[in-house]
Order: sequence, then structure tokens, then C-alpha cells
Amino acid sequence: MTHLNSTAFGLAFGLLWALGVAFLSITAMYFGYGTEWVDLMGTVYLGAAGTWQGVLLGTVWAFADGFIGGYLLAWLYNRFS
Repeated sequence: MTHLNSTAFGLAFGLLWALGVAFLSITAMYFGYGTEWVDLMGTVYLGAAGTWQGVLLGTVWAFADGFIGGYLLAWLYNRFS
């Protein structure tokens, strides 16, 4: 039976989620697109905003959130497979 490496899965999820949040925040900052989403992320990720400092803080929080979610998903898969 195939098992997933929980740490690698968490790192991959964390990286993808962090890149997505950073891309959305930068897009909102420069083009005004998705500003409502960035405001919503700011309620979940402390410090996330449409500024460079907000992009950095939101990206760090998003990586941590994505890592935990990916790790738990792989761990659950391994437990039930």
C-alpha cells in the first residue's frame, strides 16, 4: 500500500498556498483586483494586507496554515489506507 510522506506533502501544500496568497495580495496591491479577498484574509491571517509588509506576513501565515493542513491530510490518508 502506498503511503504519503506527511512532511513533504505539508511542505508542498504550504508552498502552494503561500504562493497563491502572495500572488493574490500583490495583484490586489497593484491592480486593485481581489481586494475584498485580501481584506478577508486579513481577518484570518494577522497582518495580511495589500502592502508589502502585509504580503510578507500573509504569506508566512499561509505557509504555516497550508503546511498544517497538508500534513494532517497526508496523515489521515496514511491512517485510513
